[in-house]
Amino acid sequence: MRSSSPVESDPTDRAAAPWRDPRLSPAERADALLPLMTVEEKVAQLVGVWVGAEDSGEGVAPYQSEMIDGAPPWSSLIRHGLGQLTRPFGTAPVDPVVGARSLAACQAQIVAASRFGIPAQVHEECLTGFAAWRATVYPTPLSWGASFDPELVEEMAGRIGRSMRAAGVHQGLAPVLDVTRDYRWGRTEETIGEDPYLVGTTGAAYVRGLERAGIVATLKHFAGYSASRGGRNLAPAPMGPRELADVILPPFEMALRLGGARSVMNSYAEIDGLPAAADDGLLTGLLREEWGFTGTVVADYFAVRFLQTLHGVAGDAVDAARLALRAGIDVELPTVDTFGPPLVAAVGRGEVDEALIDRALRRVLIQKIELGLLDPHWQASPDDVQGLRLDDEAGRDVAVRLARQSVVLLRNDGVLPLPAGRRVALVGPVADDPLAMLGCYSFPNHVGVRHPEHGLGLDIPSLRDELARLVPGLVHEPGCAVTGDDTSGIAAAVAAAAAADVCVLAVGDRAGMFGRGTSGEGCDVADLRLPGVQADLARAVLATGTPVVLVLMTGRPYALGPEFDAAAAVVQAFFLGQRGGQALAEVLTGAVNPSGRLPVSVPRDAGGLPGTYLSPPLGRRTEVSSVDPTPAYPFGHGLSYTRFDWTDAAVLGPGGERRADPAGTGWPVDGEVTVRITVRNTGARAGTEVVQLYLHDPVAQTTRPVVRLIGYARVPLEPGAAAHVSFDVPADVTSFIGRAGRRVVEPGEVELRFGRSSADHVARLPLRLTGSERRVGYQRELLTSVWVEPAAARPATGATR
Repeated sequence: MRSSSPVESDPTDRAAAPWRDPRLSPAERADALLPLMTVEEKVAQLVGVWVGAEDSGEGVAPYQSEMIDGAPPWSSLIRHGLGQLTRPFGTAPVDPVVGARSLAACQAQIVAASRFGIPAQVHEECLTGFAAWRATVYPTPLSWGASFDPELVEEMAGRIGRSMRAAGVHQGLAPVLDVTRDYRWGRTEETIGEDPYLVGTTGAAYVRGLERAGIVATLKHFAGYSASRGGRNLAPAPMGPRELADVILPPFEMALRLGGARSVMNSYAEIDGLPAAADDGLLTGLLREEWGFTGTVVADYFAVRFLQTLHGVAGDAVDAARLALRAGIDVELPTVDTFGPPLVAAVGRGEVDEALIDRALRRVLIQKIELGLLDPHWQASPDDVQGLRLDDEAGRDVAVRLARQSVVLLRNDGVLPLPAGRRVALVGPVADDPLAMLGCYSFPNHVGVRHPEHGLGLDIPSLRDELARLVPGLVHEPGCAVTGDDTSGIAAAVAAAAAADVCVLAVGDRAGMFGRGTSGEGCDVADLRLPGVQADLARAVLATGTPVVLVLMTGRPYALGPEFDAAAAVVQAFFLGQRGGQALAEVLTGAVNPSGRLPVSVPRDAGGLPGTYLSPPLGRRTEVSSVDPTPAYPFGHGLSYTRFDWTDAAVLGPGGERRADPAGTGWPVDGEVTVRITVRNTGARAGTEVVQLYLHDPVAQTTRPVVRLIGYARVPLEPGAAAHVSFDVPADVTSFIGRAGRRVVEPGEVELRFGRSSADHVARLPLRLTGSERRVGYQRELLTSVWVEPAAARPATGATR
């Protein structure tokens, strides 16, 4: 579509224009407006402006200080309109009410400056909550995964979305759907876990919560970012098409189909030499033509320019813009760069097809129309935000419930819960640090650390604060710092531990950005040893002979080899958020029964072993290698203060009757099978078991993981109570990429395994997929349905730990 000559637009006539008419569909309205716009006006809708960016070198995006130089003045930027406003709340601390009023005033300027009066779409980060000063900080995505509770994650996302919308924000840059492939990667804390089914179901729930609150959810990073070579940030991803299709892509499929996400952000990665930002096969062929996605694709920050500066596939800014538009990127973020005046000039010279501009613009306009930004009476009034609060009791309640459910008890010889009346020493560098609870995309760690004069803006109790409330006479010694080689404090920590009946040793990470932390974006590591001299502290404390509860407050799993076997108990917490200190203290003292399960395996060897539990037989321990990749604790593992018995595993018939077939029950390749197990709480206190269902495919046309998760359920039970847990499993969930490069359901023998973890299988049900090989695609069944029904209760048999 070529632009017509400019048409004067009187602001008084805007309401009568067809593109303002809410009775027309968004597509009809966009098609009515698009021909009226000049090339300058079109391109202006395809860029963001980062009004709060700074060039201090302490930025929050890769190469920020190098990329934001020379931005045009504000009046020039908005003269033809503006597509997006980048992070007006998440660049510097600003009071929420003041920030919302400033944003409304900014929008009024944008509307007044251009012919068509179209407001900007406003985006913000929201991975662990609205990334704004004084906004509730929730647990990180690894904690979402550890909870195995998509419903609670959806509730959290709904609260995040409503707070963003109230402040004038329209789009959230979350969730991260990258499947963990190498724990050394600094952004492991931002991932939900190492299993695509867990990531997909949890991520789709987050999307539903955000979208139902009126916020455009942005899936990232599409695709392959987490599979980088050596666990390095922004590095090549050496994977083949099967790993991409079977491991990396399914969570994005689930979040689009089951969540309804309206935006996707490209990955910085390059796969087989082709950067995602220039990959039309990925962003157009797969995403739009095969999957049917109709929303917007936004560039990760500076990703279009990186086609020239980092990837070397573009010769200059115009070339980079042309490649990105051709691939399917619609909006350049975070600020005007390659989609600026040189692109307008290139269109005029015929070097860039205007049809590419129009294609992207139509998607942008449709989304703005869906958000109500082109409605006749749209306005952002400063008066609408009076009394705006981003952190309230209801939000903190969701935060603490999610934190409680994500604490994972890895080991316990009976020392937990901490017995009353005993002398307890709390040792470790993260025990009394509120920031040790927060991930790198939380506002205090992401931005606030550069503005210490503003304070945290929130009440974030440390583990020491909360444990001292529950344990009288608590003694604390830090022992060392998270980083550095100073061991001078270890002697005092050892003395405190030796004088106590129990020692709680809290070690872990400090999240940051680009090397300013031990976990977070750009904070990659060469191995999985605890940072600094924390391992030295741990060895010294364990040598005292005092029972030690090792508490790991981290953004990734660290190796727990033989030197940690002396710990009486081990507790894993993945950046539990604002109320994480409370949740941890409650678990340690027994006020809360732990129910978290590992979303990533905990390795035993600190060396570079970039493997997860999704390994084929050759990826497991073998006699022909001296390296044993068996983890210290497997994916899905987690203990409780009560005991659960699992019995009566069975395949059910159409009427719910038990089916028995020693040769394996028939399961049509286009059908469904129902399996059930009974879980009973045989301990003396209430608790929650997490029932996990795994697929084992012993013989297939390509190598397959020994097991992979295909269903799960949280099952809360009172003492003596029992529940029947049933899974309706569609044959489609057994599909994989076959020899011919197509996704198939292959007939043959398989097993469904009920497991307490990926390595602890309580029952195995042999089945036989029957029929001819069946090809499936994007519209296949993605979910295993689960049903939890009460069963007959029995008296509890006694207390267990």
